[in-house]
Amino acid sequence: MRIATWNVNSVRARLDRLVAWLAKAQPDVACLQELKTEEKKFPYEPLTEAGYHCVVHGQKTYNGVAILSRAEPRDVVFGLGDGVADPQARLAAADVGGVTVLSAYVPNGSEVGSDKYDYKLAWLARLRQHLERRFEPAQPLVLCGDFNVARDDTDVARPDEWAGSVLCHETVRDALEQVLGWGLADVHRQHHPDGGVYSWWDYRRLGFPKGNGLRLDYLFATAPLAACCTAAEVDRDERKGSKPSDHAPVVAVFDV
Repeated sequence: MRIATWNVNSVRARLDRLVAWLAKAQPDVACLQELKTEEKKFPYEPLTEAGYHCVVHGQKTYNGVAILSRAEPRDVVFGLGDGVADPQARLAAADVGGVTVLSAYVPNGSEVGSDKYDYKLAWLARLRQHLERRFEPAQPLVLCGDFNVARDDTDVARPDEWAGSVLCHETVRDALEQVLGWGLADVHRQHHPDGGVYSWWDYRRLGFPKGNGLRLDYLFATAPLAACCTAAEVDRDERKGSKPSDHAPVVAVFDV
């Protein structure tokens, strides 16, 4: 099973690239983030024609997550289910072929110490609690998405430049590790233990041509899936060319 995650930074603006990439990469499941559209304006038809069922949790202009799958998704759930009034569309889950798949878009956090940063930390804590309430580490589960956190400095091309930022601050790194502590493994790191592989490059700082990247996009899997992950790669080619997303897709292969 090929499972991918990709922050497309507007699914409608990137639709042609997305459809072409699906035809090239042939993922069985593709988790998307930052759709920037409501469900009613999501481009279902071309993606259905491409061979995918679409699970969509969107909102106008901002955020939004989706799960595209060749097999019909079941047991679809949106949000963190904790009773907190939260209008932001940041989590979708579904069972795809016996594997529980979650597509997550973690808040950026704006600036350390801001209300938005507090929301980011709280959201990660709520995610950990959601995993504890709803799932078991022994089940085949993969949590995919843009986590807006570089786990450590091996995931940052220029650590000194990003030190203490909302993407690299020790408090948010600790919060992410708490999520993994539920029972998740970083399958990309299994295959690239020395780091130095990035998935996001800032438009504004000309990050891609300058090689100033960070790894912010992950597939975290429970032990049953992590044990059968045979490959994991970042598709850097999708960060090239005309009007790319600022993120590249990450693809993992599971022998299930």
